[in-house]
Amino acid sequence: MEFACRKFLHIAQHGVAICFFILSGHGAWSQPTGTIKIVVPVSAGGVQDNVARLLAEQIRRGQGQTILVENRSGAGGLVAAEFVSRAAPDGNTLMITSPDLLATLHLRNLSHDLLGLEPVCYLVSVPNIIVVNNASPYRTLADLFAAAGAKPGALTLASAGPASSLEIGFEQLKLAAKVEMTFISYPGAAPAVNALLGGHVTSALASYFTVAEHLSSAKLHTLAVVTKTRIEPLPDVPTVAESGYKDYQLDYWLGVVAPPKTQKETTYQLAGLFTRAVRAGELNSRLLAQGLYPAVTCGAEFGAFLRTQYDEFGRAIREANIKPK
Repeated sequence: MEFACRKFLHIAQHGVAICFFILSGHGAWSQPTGTIKIVVPVSAGGVQDNVARLLAEQIRRGQGQTILVENRSGAGGLVAAEFVSRAAPDGNTLMITSPDLLATLHLRNLSHDLLGLEPVCYLVSVPNIIVVNNASPYRTLADLFAAAGAKPGALTLASAGPASSLEIGFEQLKLAAKVEMTFISYPGAAPAVNALLGGHVTSALASYFTVAEHLSSAKLHTLAVVTKTRIEPLPDVPTVAESGYKDYQLDYWLGVVAPPKTQKETTYQLAGLFTRAVRAGELNSRLLAQGLYPAVTCGAEFGAFLRTQYDEFGRAIREANIKPK
């Protein structure tokens, strides 16, 4: 197959490729055969792992394709991306990806050219929220920022990181609010939330999925959602924009990518596999019940979205003067 490639990420680490390409061309049909492995770039238990396992279950049950999930955490997604970038381009090894990988490419000190992962589909939108311990005196985002203004640097916000999209979003919010708070990074969302539950940090930024149980048991209190609009599970909780920071939002999503040089016909077939799974009534309902919103976009359109968001992260990092980790 001949490819006309448009590279939009040109960053590397340890000589391993982690760029995305939009492909065009024609070639022989190359469909996945046997078992498909979905690599998750974080440890088990988080939202990425949960979605991967829900997808695998739905595809096995609804379409008869065997899917395995394998966790390969580390380096902000680079460990998993390196593994997948070296896999055979036959559609049998895939990776769950998120804005965190795009952020990591900016925030790590990368130096070598890399090959590219092929975009398959954007699958799920994941709303994030700002929460505090229910024993906290802060009941609104304005309360938190007023206290932060009175004690510059003393208040903390915990989240997954370092070098994550959530850290970039937090730095943007600090600029908008003109306050100084300290970002505390944890190896995943669950440890960050545990730190909040234990009273070790002031607040946390995490997905609704991660904290839903603690909200139901009144252990945590939500200050704001960071999406463009309010979310169905928390209809009375204002957005950050509604809280006085116009136009602010922090989108988080999950998608699937394939190894470099995977043929376009193969990515089309994979796109169909995942699209049918996400749109299946049972899985759709399970996702929505967990505050996860199906939103399927595949192929070149997903690739264009990745390129745009990567560029947006670059601008945000420069504006907030965030240094490589």
